[in-house]
Amino acid sequence: MEKTVGFIGLGVMGNSMASHIMAEGYRTVVYTRTKQKAENLLRKGAIWKSSIKEVAKAADVIMTMVGYPQDVEEVYFGSEGLLEHAKEGSYLIDMTTSKPALAKQIAKAAKVKLLHALDAPVSGGDIGAKNGTLAIMVGGDREAYEACLPLFSIIGENIQYQGPAGSGQHTKMCNQIAIASGMIGVVEAMVYAKKAGLDPEHVLKSITTGAAGSWSLSNLAPRMLKGDFQPGFYVKHFIKDLKIALEEAEVMGEKMPGLELAKTLYEKLADQGEVNSGTQSLFKLWIDEN
Repeated sequence: MEKTVGFIGLGVMGNSMASHIMAEGYRTVVYTRTKQKAENLLRKGAIWKSSIKEVAKAADVIMTMVGYPQDVEEVYFGSEGLLEHAKEGSYLIDMTTSKPALAKQIAKAAKVKLLHALDAPVSGGDIGAKNGTLAIMVGGDREAYEACLPLFSIIGENIQYQGPAGSGQHTKMCNQIAIASGMIGVVEAMVYAKKAGLDPEHVLKSITTGAAGSWSLSNLAPRMLKGDFQPGFYVKHFIKDLKIALEEAEVMGEKMPGLELAKTLYEKLADQGEVNSGTQSLFKLWIDEN
């Protein structure tokens, strides 16, 4: 796919993702609300566009990685948005974790405009984005997925087509549900190790490769122990995801007690001023109380 790639949203994840695309030789145009976040990409040769509309006019494939569903709505449905100004035949790939219903709405509107829309949220945090090893969960038309697979392969390793529009977002909700309860377990394990007088780092060497092993245990528990609460994924964005998952579960008539507990704990953490910390800062709820 020798095309111009547009990238909208250059935060913790998006910046690294766009950098990988550029490194493979793609002409890349970028836009983000704070231009300063794009400076490193501009030095590497990315082309700055002053609006979403300008990206839409310049690119053949546009990847979006913004914060919240309302941001996705603005990017796609606004008067200056992608659906209004993208070139016929363009591919629109939303990689934000957002609402499945919104993904379906975008896909329906895109089809009318003779555009191809995919919902392709990712997992792997800042580490996965930097290393180009993200898990990518894709919903939409299979033909569009196949066409964009070369780009997905640049930024991810585990790339799975999940089904029609909205399926990628539903899969990401499964991911977040598993992480939510799992993070509580990781925190409690580290607290227990400390209270038992063990060396938590030695404990990690034993348990990360056993049945308790998980990405969070291997990558985020060491950060907790070092007092590193910088965001690989923001608390505020995780709370957003947990709310979406609970809303979807309610529609399905399913109770999610683990998810409810995780949401309550993360909201408590946010109330303590940790909205811009990484999800591993949940550890602070225990260490601050002891």
